Amino acid sequence: MFCILANFFSFYDNKSSYKVDENMHSGMNNIRRQLTLFVEETEAKQIEAIRDKYNPLQKRLIKCHVTICRENEIQDLEKVIENLMHLEQPPFDIQFGRPTLFNNGKGILLPSIGDNLEFNVLRKMILSGTQNNLQVQIPHITLMHSRNSSCSNSDFETIKTMPLPSKFNFKTISLIEQIDGEQWQIIKTFKLKNRVAMIHDVVI
Repeated sequence: MFCILANFFSFYDNKSSYKVDENMHSGMNNIRRQLTLFVEETEAKQIEAIRDKYNPLQKRLIKCHVTICRENEIQDLEKVIENLMHLEQPPFDIQFGRPTLFNNGKGILLPSIGDNLEFNVLRKMILSGTQNNLQVQIPHITLMHSRNSSCSNSDFETIKTMPLPSKFNFKTISLIEQIDGEQWQIIKTFKLKNRVAMIHDVVI
């Protein structure tokens, strides 16, 4: 399946337009696709150490990340990819607070802090032409997922005392896919880049 999608994007990279094959995954069950901001491995070491100890199942499924668009938001994949290919948005930072419990204390996440303006502007650009009522999202990094880990009070108190980075810089957006609950695979990566200066942008 990964090869099929890789060939699909290879075709697109060499064409000015394309049509998504709706039967691409015929016969497959539970296909999920999301757009994700992966944390650089060198910056994620402390978080990955926590995930390795307290939530190894989720760590094996996907690396440390922030989800920017969920599967229900990118149903019109053709338009989303078109927006991503023409995106002119520079790398940006997200500030994070201290570990917080969620889902009735069953999981732990790092919530973002601040207005998250760049994150939500980026979402708006990616989903342009696909959403009528785009929701503002609060980005976060999950340390312990409530679906496949068990958070105790002792775990939370221990994790709260651990020194963790308060800011991460994101340079790429990844389209990822999961089939039947297996490990998430990166299908395509889109680099964030500065807007090309035009003549009318120059102030004299």
